[in-house]
Amino acid sequence: MKIKGLQKLTLLDFPGEIACTVFLGGCNFRCPFCHNASIVLPEREAENISVESFLEFLDSRRGKLSGVCVSGGEPTLSADLPNFLREIKSRGLRVKLDTNGYLPGVLESLIDEGLVDYVAMDIKNSMERYGETVGIDRFNVSPIDRSARLLMTGRVDFEFRTTVTVELHDADSIRAIGEWLRGDESFYLQTFLDSGDLLSCGLSPYSKEEMESLTAILREYIPRAELR
Repeated sequence: MKIKGLQKLTLLDFPGEIACTVFLGGCNFRCPFCHNASIVLPEREAENISVESFLEFLDSRRGKLSGVCVSGGEPTLSADLPNFLREIKSRGLRVKLDTNGYLPGVLESLIDEGLVDYVAMDIKNSMERYGETVGIDRFNVSPIDRSARLLMTGRVDFEFRTTVTVELHDADSIRAIGEWLRGDESFYLQTFLDSGDLLSCGLSPYSKEEMESLTAILREYIPRAELR
């Protein structure tokens, strides 16, 4: 288990909860707009935080925190993730999982065991542009579709979210996402922001007005879509 970062308090990452966010290292995608390059890229990895010290932190916040957001990187790549979540749940805390959805079997097993209470799954782009967006040639999008369909069964609270850049997303790709995942789920379009720790450079955000226009397109298929 590679814990690479800890945000000790967040009122935003986990809807309805007073939470902390823990960041696990490593990812199988190379999305150029990723804002956690130092967590994703092995050559930039920061020092590990031990699981023991993280659990001690949770114990020191007993009665003050109600949830933990487990983010990355991509948490489902860690073989120790189920045990890690069991430790968190044993402390009476709710768990939110951030995932790219590439391992639907892992996601399903976590849901089946009741180890996650909320899932935020990144939808990187339309099916046609997924490989371009995640930096993998001839990318097979079927695992992503399986994870999305799993969440859409309603077995756990969830949201979809897409970070939008001028270079990788346009009206056609947003429309294609809507056609693919048409439904009543929570879906957020997020404006790209340069965190200073990006995987790549040369990306740019849409204006607020342009983002509102793209959100309106998505809302034709997913009425609850919002701009975040």
